Amino acid sequence: MNRKRITAVRHERIRKKVSGTGQRPRLAVHFSGRHIYAQVINDETGTTLASVNTTEDTFRDTAKANSDTATRVGTAIAQRAKEKSIASVVFDRGGFRFHGKVKALADAARAEGLNF
Repeated sequence: MNRKRITAVRHERIRKKVSGTGQRPRLAVHFSGRHIYAQVINDETGTTLASVNTTEDTFRDTAKANSDTATRVGTAIAQRAKEKSIASVVFDRGGFRFHGKVKALADAARAEGLNF
């Protein structure tokens, strides 16, 4: 098995247990080779409530998938969630290990006041 397949299998296993609701939506993260994506999703209705990614104009100058950018994305997603009156989320790490970029994004979101 290659690394992509291992991540996909891990993500399937996580998604069996993690689901977002209206009161507590799911904060899903994804990391490609160049970009970072974060979404707050209500799985009951299948809608995205807030999203941030490094392809936006505010991140375009430093669009790298590293820990510093992940911290900025985590702060931004927490602010956008708070604008939509979302205080608590379920964290979906997307099959990635919880260290490095994933941990930086989660810690920044927590520091900004998002509970999970």
